[in-house]
Amino acid sequence: MKVTVDQDKCVASGQCVVAAPEVFDQRDEDGIAVLLDAEPPAERADGVRHAAAVCPALAIGIQD
Repeated sequence: MKVTVDQDKCVASGQCVVAAPEVFDQRDEDGIAVLLDAEPPAERADGVRHAAAVCPALAIGIQD
């Protein structure tokens, strides 16, 4: 699994951090999502998929 975040689309809702805190974080200055792990292990796949599904800006991309 390869994960991307389009920071230009991100609206800083933080839903990704709640869903998968090992993979996503937010910048302190503006709350925009940052990727901590672009290729997370299989055991984190469910959380990453949930994060992508709940992202209001559809800023998370997943490639299997």
